[in-house]
Amino acid sequence: MRKLFVALLIGAAAPALAAPADEFKAITDDYWAFVMRENPTFASTLGIRDHDDELGDISLAAEDRRAAQAQAYLKRLDAIPDASLSPADRTNKLILRRSLGDFVTANGFGQRMMLFTNREGWHQSIAGLADNLTFRNRTDYENYLKRLARYPAYNDEAIRISSRAVAEGYTLPCAAMTGFEGSISGVIGDDPAKSRLYGPFAASKPADISASDWASLQQRARALISGPLRGAYKKHFDWYGASYAPKCNKAISVSAQPGGDKYYEYRVRQMTTTDKSADEIHKIGLSEVARIRAEMETVAKKAGFASREAFIADLRTNPKYYATTPEELMQAVARETKKIDGKMPTLFTLLPRLPYTIREIPAETAEGTTTAYYNSGSPETGIAGTYYVNTSKLDQRPLWEIPALTVHEAVPGHHHQIALQQELPMPDWRRHGTFFTAFVEGWGLYSERLGIEMGLYDTPAKDMGRLSYEMWRATRLVVDTGMHSKGWPKDRAVKYMTDNTALSGANIEAEVNRYISWPGQALAYKIGELKIRELRARSETTLGAKFDLRRFHDAVLGQGAVPLDVLETQIDGWIAAERTRKTS
Repeated sequence: MRKLFVALLIGAAAPALAAPADEFKAITDDYWAFVMRENPTFASTLGIRDHDDELGDISLAAEDRRAAQAQAYLKRLDAIPDASLSPADRTNKLILRRSLGDFVTANGFGQRMMLFTNREGWHQSIAGLADNLTFRNRTDYENYLKRLARYPAYNDEAIRISSRAVAEGYTLPCAAMTGFEGSISGVIGDDPAKSRLYGPFAASKPADISASDWASLQQRARALISGPLRGAYKKHFDWYGASYAPKCNKAISVSAQPGGDKYYEYRVRQMTTTDKSADEIHKIGLSEVARIRAEMETVAKKAGFASREAFIADLRTNPKYYATTPEELMQAVARETKKIDGKMPTLFTLLPRLPYTIREIPAETAEGTTTAYYNSGSPETGIAGTYYVNTSKLDQRPLWEIPALTVHEAVPGHHHQIALQQELPMPDWRRHGTFFTAFVEGWGLYSERLGIEMGLYDTPAKDMGRLSYEMWRATRLVVDTGMHSKGWPKDRAVKYMTDNTALSGANIEAEVNRYISWPGQALAYKIGELKIRELRARSETTLGAKFDLRRFHDAVLGQGAVPLDVLETQIDGWIAAERTRKTS
């Protein structure tokens, strides 16, 4: 399935240069320039303003053009001998080649026409667009209005592609789509000024815009939102109800779609950056579930309960574990973030400059989405990272989850890793354009374990929360492969997660729906975390007294997001260097 706004896009070929190193630089320069042209909203977040009034071309013809250009880049890359490049550029070449190859492969599947999941789509991308843009002068507001004005045509193209997907049998499973229409209808309510689309105009007036001009901009925004955009959202809503929902897939497995079994194999490889089969990953999951269950039993007994099941039942139902208002939940999260911030220097020698903030997940998507998520910021444009927290269904958002949730989504998890990558001394296409889920989410899950060393799990309930979150990611290996490769029905997946995690029923329902509509993505977390833990153990054993945890973490993050095999090579090199490093 295709991400609309920050897809990996490819540039046109350039004449070969005499020196292989120069040719490689020419390829990457051309590639990144094309990425910026093809992803105008992404470019805007990086301070590249050449196409600030555009949304980009999502047509299938454009995708085919990009795939053809990717092939041209691959041909040029393959003509450069690895031996002629520096070690850093050999790594860069390997990463670019993998990314281009994945893009070409993905474009060969009919699933490329599936432009949304049960939790996101083009309608939500435009609704949240302003969150990643800067508004400092009149031009910024004018360009945003031009982008909004382009949305009806963009929406029409997305519906055309999605209608073709329906005709050819590429539809999301019915079982995962309950309530999806609310994520469309909820974007624009009765008052256009309360829509997220209007957000930039609800802020304070910039000093260099006159009062009359500001009023005019606000009026134009309200007119656009209440007129053309409301019409586009209604068209989308009506299309979904009349043309898509009745044709949703009765089977939950992606393998039931045309070519779905091969597509799932591809997704497993892409998301884990390994050659492991679905069956291998399923078995790893079963093994991890057994290990974590044993740890849960120990914690339950420490808490004075006869069994893990009894402790989990209390954790799920005891009112003392739950906030009663959204503000109470957000205050608890805020307090935890500051506690963790103070412990960061004990784990790293290098910290990013970009801060992060916390916000509530938008109301129109909150009830059907996950507990929390992270949205990266931009040092170039002065936008902080954002840790989004779900404040719907408060009786399903236990306070004992907050430590593990926060270290994953904020620091030392996603914000630390991504903000640090944005500042690393590497080419822009690596700093901003490479995202390997196994690395990024593997680091997020590994960060949950770092909460032990930070002393965050200071009650049995919080420790069970950590184990439940780790179990959550272990059960994913079992249920994702179970549903998409082994024929599991949804109720079996729900029961398996209910029996093994301490997650609430609402969270389990949302998560299983996510795996159904986004096959393979959830496999990345545990596979990546296990690799990082394996490399840490290897480092500790090999280096002994010379092992420095802070330096190890810096080494893991020091080259940005990479495939797991590249990470292993990097850490093996770091171990060798540490063995010979003189210490004071």
